[in-house]
Amino acid sequence: MELTNKQRAALRAMANTLPVILYIGKEGVTDATVKEGYDALKARELIKCSVQQNAPVSPREASDILCEKLGASPVQVIGSKFVLYRRNDKNPKIEI
Repeated sequence: MELTNKQRAALRAMANTLPVILYIGKEGVTDATVKEGYDALKARELIKCSVQQNAPVSPREASDILCEKLGASPVQVIGSKFVLYRRNDKNPKIEI
């Protein structure tokens, strides 16, 4: 799903106060990470992730990999953090 600039800006504003709930560690993006991300997106629709210093991937690479595997849209990548969004069709929580 492609987001418009206006939608992306609204999601960025919502993500400012979110805590980081998904960490990418020294193993990189693993199956367990993908499963956690899938469950979190299903429950919340908007999640903030962080890439640790010793991770083998950059935040941009991790964001791209997770977006592809989860069917999510990237919202922003800043420093070591990134934000992902995927709409829950059955029970949407965020209206943009």
